[in-house]
Amino acid sequence: MKSELANAMPRLKRLLPRFRKLRIGVLGDLMLDRYVWGNANRLSPEAAVPVVDYVSEQDCPGGAGNVAANVAALGAQVEVFGVIGAQGILGGRANAKKIAADEAGAALHATLRKLGISDRGIVADADRVTTLKTRIIARHQQIVRIDHERRDQVATQTEEKLFRLLVASLEEFDGLVLSDYDKGLLGDAFADRVLSAAHQLKVPVFVKPKTSRLYAYRGARVIVCNAKEAGHYVGRTLTDEKSVEETGRALLPHFGCAAVVITRGGQGMSIFEEVSPRHLHIPATSFEVTYERVGQPGVERRATGRQVFDVTGAGDTVLSVLSLAIAAGATLPDAALLANTAAGVVVGKLGTASVSPDELAGALDEIHS
Repeated sequence: MKSELANAMPRLKRLLPRFRKLRIGVLGDLMLDRYVWGNANRLSPEAAVPVVDYVSEQDCPGGAGNVAANVAALGAQVEVFGVIGAQGILGGRANAKKIAADEAGAALHATLRKLGISDRGIVADADRVTTLKTRIIARHQQIVRIDHERRDQVATQTEEKLFRLLVASLEEFDGLVLSDYDKGLLGDAFADRVLSAAHQLKVPVFVKPKTSRLYAYRGARVIVCNAKEAGHYVGRTLTDEKSVEETGRALLPHFGCAAVVITRGGQGMSIFEEVSPRHLHIPATSFEVTYERVGQPGVERRATGRQVFDVTGAGDTVLSVLSLAIAAGATLPDAALLANTAAGVVVGKLGTASVSPDELAGALDEIHS
């Protein structure tokens, strides 16, 4: 890994300024991640649970929104597409002009705009709710998470409206990222239509699928999944290098894609390409990170070793950086090296987080030295 990274270092660093010239579309299940911070110094007399005294709260884009936030943090222009809930129709149905987003949807719009992410591709549906994940955190630990969501299939008319919005912008994109969290948006037929439209316009598509999707992403440039998801697709548990290699090779024809990346947590990631007879294993990075609040820098430059605080959103970071790097002209191995390094930074931050170009350049220097 050291020699590979040392040889790739000049190429990887040259990629970072190129990100600012890219325009990326992100389609998928949009969520709002809400963090409620407090102090817990006593147990409830009603049950054996901590009492959390409220201090503050923070909203962040989650799901496909977190992918978009990761892309935007690295300087690219981003346009996000998805469906949120609505409170109802303003002015009555007969004279309706606009559908107002529900509370979580309105907060999601605000967080995206604050990050400079275009939200023109978001469709509000009065029959749905915006997925909201509320995390209660005290003493740097998550006490509980409360999910508010719907997982049934999005209505046909809503899907069609979203598809038209996407196609209208598709030819302007250097890449399209599909982020599937199995919330009812990216059904097989819809995903196939999106892949076909992107293929006609020669826009590369990068996908993080869910296990309920079997063949929906044929023709994608890269499929990114974790070890558990990869094992599910082929009906086995990944226990050693041999099982990982056999699974990765099986997934290439399974998805009909050019490449598969299996993320493996503390074991790094494994890369499989249709054009290469051998797979590439990239170990996890090895620098220590310090605790900070959500989304804040967490790299301690003077230390060594590894300290992981939160893997929330690490897969989104891998998908985002991998997509950007390939869209900027990198080979898949180089893109995977960069994505792996970025993930090593993000797991040192509490909650859904992203990495800046300076942080990524600093992490590359730290590993290299």
